[in-house]
Amino acid sequence: MTDRAPQPVDRQLPTEESRDLLALVREIAQREIRPRAAEEEDSGRFPREVFTLLSEAGLLGLPYPGEYGGGEQPYEVYLQVLEELAAARLTVGLGVSVHSLACHGLGGYGTKEQQAAHLPAMLGGGLLGAYCLSEPAAGSDAASLTTKAVRDGDDWIITGTKAWITHGGVADFYTVLARTGVEGPKGITAFLVPGDAEGLTAAVPEKKMGMKGSPTAQLHFDGVRVPDSRRIGEEGQGFSIALAALDAGRLGIAACAIGVAQAALDEALAYALDRKQFGHPIADFQGLRFMLADMATKIEAGRALYLAAARLRDAGKPFSRQAAMAKLFCTDAAMAVTTDAVQVLGGYGYTADFPVERLMREAKVLQIVEGTNQIQRMVIARHLAGPETR
Repeated sequence: MTDRAPQPVDRQLPTEESRDLLALVREIAQREIRPRAAEEEDSGRFPREVFTLLSEAGLLGLPYPGEYGGGEQPYEVYLQVLEELAAARLTVGLGVSVHSLACHGLGGYGTKEQQAAHLPAMLGGGLLGAYCLSEPAAGSDAASLTTKAVRDGDDWIITGTKAWITHGGVADFYTVLARTGVEGPKGITAFLVPGDAEGLTAAVPEKKMGMKGSPTAQLHFDGVRVPDSRRIGEEGQGFSIALAALDAGRLGIAACAIGVAQAALDEALAYALDRKQFGHPIADFQGLRFMLADMATKIEAGRALYLAAARLRDAGKPFSRQAAMAKLFCTDAAMAVTTDAVQVLGGYGYTADFPVERLMREAKVLQIVEGTNQIQRMVIARHLAGPETR
């Protein structure tokens, strides 16, 4: 790691309050998250105490209403918070995004009674959430999920397996999509399941290329009993709730991707200014200067794209196409920028002594989660040309 501290991003924020908020987040990130990121990722340690700290600071419920303990921040501010956290450690930035995703169903579709009963603890009470949509045989084709919820009086009995669950086994609550009716998207319902529910177990976490500190695991539901009071929305409304959550979640992934890319650029630039060859800093050589310029341009373009989509969301306008575009572009940009950062550092970039190799491994997963980038291209094309006719 270089000795040069990364320079703060020049952000366009809507209020003085939001500027103070970003300054606080950056301070927490540089003091509590970044210094231990490499060591804890290498050892696979999940930083639960960091999420507790973020909850106490009011940073786990930023885009939600203040009456339930949320921060009432617009999405354009919330996403820039995610970017700062992800730049320090993706496990934390992505973890906050996943937690917000897990709160989305109840926050947007729950009854007033449900929201009053659960949201305060979810948003600011130290709890951590997870989102359960994917299954071993239902990834991109999420509407084909087979986990079932069967009515039993005033309860539902959930049986099945969910896969690729971030925070699987460590979350305090899960938003679970299960089949309660016919095949296809119209037979799916959403539920809020406690993390300690009887019959709910987690498999051994997956061994991953990157983000080793963030547990990703299958969850097994063996007759998990959930009262109907924990059903979110109407029966059969679950898939539309999931799609709305994914639109918002894709913006979170886009912001995290730009954070990872920014961290890689900061490391590459600092190294290029310090490293000397042929009597000059390597930043003097045009080949590297052009690489750095292209990296910075991709980051600025990605940031502008996700913020434009966020402002549409904040204005109550449709933003699904723009969310898919942001997720696609920002994650591809992160992969390109982190790869170039490794190249700038040469042999050192391929070692664990510098963080760029970790950032490159972490960038890869962002092209996959919340809908692969091939799925994003399908979403965008459908907005442009309509559904496929085949």
